[in-house]
Amino acid sequence: MSLDQRVFAWRGHYPNTKPNPCAESGRLAGLRLGVKDLFHIAGLPTAAGNPDWLASHPTPEQTSPVVTQLLNAGTELVGKTQTDELAYSLNGLNIHYGAPINPACPECLPGGSSSGSAVAVAAGDIDIGLGTDTGGSIRVPASYNGLFGIRTSHGLISSEQMVPLAPLFDTVGWLTRDAETLAQVGEVLLPAELAPRFPHRSLRAALLLPLQNGVLWSPEHQAWLKQQTLLPAVKPILLNSDWLTRASQCFRTLQGRAIWQTHGEWITANQPTFAPDIHTRFQWCATLTDADQTAAETERASLQADIEGWFTDVDLILLPTTPGPAPLLGADSQWMDSYRSQLMGLTAPAGLAGLPQVHLPVLRDEQGAPYGVSLLGRRGDDKALLQLALDLCGASS
Repeated sequence: MSLDQRVFAWRGHYPNTKPNPCAESGRLAGLRLGVKDLFHIAGLPTAAGNPDWLASHPTPEQTSPVVTQLLNAGTELVGKTQTDELAYSLNGLNIHYGAPINPACPECLPGGSSSGSAVAVAAGDIDIGLGTDTGGSIRVPASYNGLFGIRTSHGLISSEQMVPLAPLFDTVGWLTRDAETLAQVGEVLLPAELAPRFPHRSLRAALLLPLQNGVLWSPEHQAWLKQQTLLPAVKPILLNSDWLTRASQCFRTLQGRAIWQTHGEWITANQPTFAPDIHTRFQWCATLTDADQTAAETERASLQADIEGWFTDVDLILLPTTPGPAPLLGADSQWMDSYRSQLMGLTAPAGLAGLPQVHLPVLRDEQGAPYGVSLLGRRGDDKALLQLALDLCGASS
């Protein structure tokens, strides 16, 4: 398996591209696009990270409206990028197509499931990595590869002509090397009526302080925050490990139930080959019951009320995107299971409440491995978050 095949499911000239009158004058003219291999493009196969999926599904005859919008805005399609199998992982490892090498930290996980899009952007092969985020599949690889990334408000951007994972939580997102490009893509894909800025001249922010084996908001996070003149004061919100565990478990249950309702019939009929950890998770999804779903829906309502409370007299919320830099390749599987639960405690709030979240790649550890800070907004605050990211980080990173 070549290094290029680990990153791209397909790369080359797209024969169905018609002459685009916007190519030279569009908002995104000259920018190179990579599309996660979940989005359909007419005439190109969609493998969704799994050969059995590829073999059992026809070549799409229609193109995702999101891809069409980006092409009409002048982007150049470079290729379709690899994904974890059916997007059901946050690691970025694919037993069928190989693991893309994290350009920012080669000895570490690249992060998934938008792994190919993230690595291609970080390596400079493309400028825009289109992806999806269900449980963190934009935010996590953005953190691990030192990129800007956005998970958009749930349902705000079309998921038509796209392989779903769990429609209850699936969102469209994208990754870039700088905040300016991130915002420019938002001008193309996000509804025009969204407010471009927060209404208050002096921003009101809250700071989530998650407690998981210590406070995950590190001294390095705090040092960065102190330098931000646009965020003069923050309201601290302490999240204990019990709340984070509840959020993670609730999200996992509702996601798992939605996954099996979406893919259970195909998995049962085709018995596809999955990586062992992904196979185990699909098996677990099959065991979830109506009672499990009902209990999780009740729990979700309680957690959503808590999250809504965070925004009282607050415009946005700051939080660590991931527990830290990317884990090392080859980390112990038991440790990774524990880490995944910890990670999903951080990613679950946006999913449970359908909120937009933007990752800022503003930190590196002593070895140079990247990580950073997230901006979490109310539903529909997508453009305001993108503008704030640009205000905080400038036109280039």
